[in-house]
Amino acid sequence: MKKSIRDFDLENKKVIIRVDFNVPIKDGVITDDNRIVESLETINYAIAHNAKVILFSHLGRVKEEADLAKNDLKPVAKRLEELLDKKVVFADRTRNLEPFVEKLENGDVLLVQNTRYEDLEGKKESGNDPELGAYWASLGDIFINDAFGTSHRAHASNVGIATHLESGIGFLVEKELNAFEPVLTKPERPFTVILGGAKVSDKIGVIENLVTKADYILVGGGMAYTFLKAMGVEIGSSLLDTESIDFCKKILKKYKNKIILPIDHICASEISENVKPIVTETIKGIGLDIGPKTIELFKKYLETSKTIVWNGPVGYSEIDSFAKGTKSLLEIVSKTKALSIIGGGDTAAAAIKFGYKNKFSHISTGGGASLELLEGKKLPGIEIIKDF
Repeated sequence: MKKSIRDFDLENKKVIIRVDFNVPIKDGVITDDNRIVESLETINYAIAHNAKVILFSHLGRVKEEADLAKNDLKPVAKRLEELLDKKVVFADRTRNLEPFVEKLENGDVLLVQNTRYEDLEGKKESGNDPELGAYWASLGDIFINDAFGTSHRAHASNVGIATHLESGIGFLVEKELNAFEPVLTKPERPFTVILGGAKVSDKIGVIENLVTKADYILVGGGMAYTFLKAMGVEIGSSLLDTESIDFCKKILKKYKNKIILPIDHICASEISENVKPIVTETIKGIGLDIGPKTIELFKKYLETSKTIVWNGPVGYSEIDSFAKGTKSLLEIVSKTKALSIIGGGDTAAAAIKFGYKNKFSHISTGGGASLELLEGKKLPGIEIIKDF
């Protein structure tokens, strides 16, 4: 068990918390504040225990000058202020932060500018530059990692800081680890995995790890067509991950009773909101969603499952005409009594968008991090934290 924020005396301490405020912003307005909301428990705990709170987060990627203005954390500071109902000091830079830190009183909150501003002239943040990590660590007394979404990466703002300070995890990271632990150790059976998304190559590690643990893997999304192609099925102009065909053949041969593929499809001539979709068992044009017979097939497996893990939409759910499969499975899974985990990323976004935010045992905040956990990998941002 990792040390947590509960295990420290925070009174009068400068507590650096790595949060995940990587939220979508359009024209200076946050369009989804879920990640900010999810961080509040840890931040409020630190405030209530009279800490001087220093928050670090990234936002987007910074490769050129234009990215600085686009990925400014100032709108996040404003929204955080509203959610906390207290003043949040915003440092508009990532260096020379001492003047801001020195003014902090117990219970004050400081948000530092986007850590990836440090990537503009070389990947100092995302490359875990030791000098940068040491500098940021010098500003605090205790480090808390509560950014599950970046814990699969060794950055200066997580591993770099934790190398120099007493460290623990926050409530969000703790919740994520507790949710995945039974799935990866002793899942209740039947254990069913839903895998969607675009490419098989993105999920080879997940498939290799979970196919030995799960009873069934239901495959949808673009990746289903690479599996079908590996079986000799004509897939029209559907998405094909050519490099993964041999992998699919091997997995299908070894685990033919575990891998469940679509038996009908929603197809169209192009990916467009205006195109008329057709339901067909023989793929015509581009396969863009699972069909009604596949929904019923998948339902039979899901209704009896005791553990369900889902990563990747089963259709092109950004367009309503191709979202029925994903919506239907969300409804089916939400009505089961299974331990149900949505593995972050596009699947989590779809679940929240379609009104299922509170209908599952757990919706992960980290797509990449949850994928790597499901692959059986260690997360550097967590591993650097000592056990209690």
